[in-house]
Amino acid sequence: MSAPTTPGPALPAAVPSTPATATAVPVTAVAAAPIRARRGGLLDWRVRFAILSVVWGFSFLLIKVGTEAYAPFQVALGRVLFGALALLTVLLVRREPLPRGLRTWGHLSVAALLLNTAPFSLFAYAELSIPSSLAGICNATSPLWGMALSLVALSEDRPTRRRFAGLGLGFVGVLTVLGAWQGFSGVDAKGTAFALLASLCYPIGWIYVRRTLAGTPGSPVALTGGQLMISTLQLALVSALFTSAPSSFPLWPTLAVIALGALGTGMALQMQYGLVTEVGPTTAQMVTYFIPVIATTAGVLVLGEQLHWNTPVGAAIVLAGAALTQTRPGARKPA
Repeated sequence: MSAPTTPGPALPAAVPSTPATATAVPVTAVAAAPIRARRGGLLDWRVRFAILSVVWGFSFLLIKVGTEAYAPFQVALGRVLFGALALLTVLLVRREPLPRGLRTWGHLSVAALLLNTAPFSLFAYAELSIPSSLAGICNATSPLWGMALSLVALSEDRPTRRRFAGLGLGFVGVLTVLGAWQGFSGVDAKGTAFALLASLCYPIGWIYVRRTLAGTPGSPVALTGGQLMISTLQLALVSALFTSAPSSFPLWPTLAVIALGALGTGMALQMQYGLVTEVGPTTAQMVTYFIPVIATTAGVLVLGEQLHWNTPVGAAIVLAGAALTQTRPGARKPA
């Protein structure tokens, strides 16, 4: 309803196969569809996988550039607005209708708040005071939050020693990134808390969607397009109440916000749907683990952000822990 991812990307309003993908990286209702043994487009799936990783990885850089000229709520508003326009264009070309029914739109409103409005705003506020690379790494903790929540909210996700170990390992990774042994010196606590809270919004939203929108008629594109429309209305209201209209529209921040929405939310979701359909959700969701790497690289090379040894080491530990939380017990062999 992604998101992600996330922030990467807006997350689609469809039921993920597990609540533990990262950031804006959705595993959509397409995951439940049969995998077609055909090419998903003109480009090989590996090329599209790489493009998707770069687009979502650069999302944190684009947020940082956007906040140089616009208030965080305005950056989030532009993101969902241009993402909605991109998906609505797809629906128009396909002549596909938006979802119907008050119940569906009511649940989409909550999903929009949890998966778009809140996390997109929180990430934008976080990047006022923390590097885009740190925001990308915080985003990678989403699977850890998802595993912890799923133990309580989803009865089919049973705890295992390996998954508990992953949760603990991920927590150690977060402490390593933040430099806990140094007393968290040099780390803005408020900004980091906003980024971690944003990553927590995603699994809460996934659990809500899984419980309320399972089996809802309509394609992932239609559901996500409707969700982004609602998020646009929510953020338009919030922006009108708490921010003043921008006095100018500088070129680079404006282009960054447009790209964040049209590419990171519109095009990227379309590409993700194709990957899930072609190669399956397990392979497609591996894009999750490339996002913090690309976000860190982009922040250092493009924005000149400082990189200390504990940042990449901690990020690797976080990703290892996140990977462990995604393991499922194998089927027992018959005696």
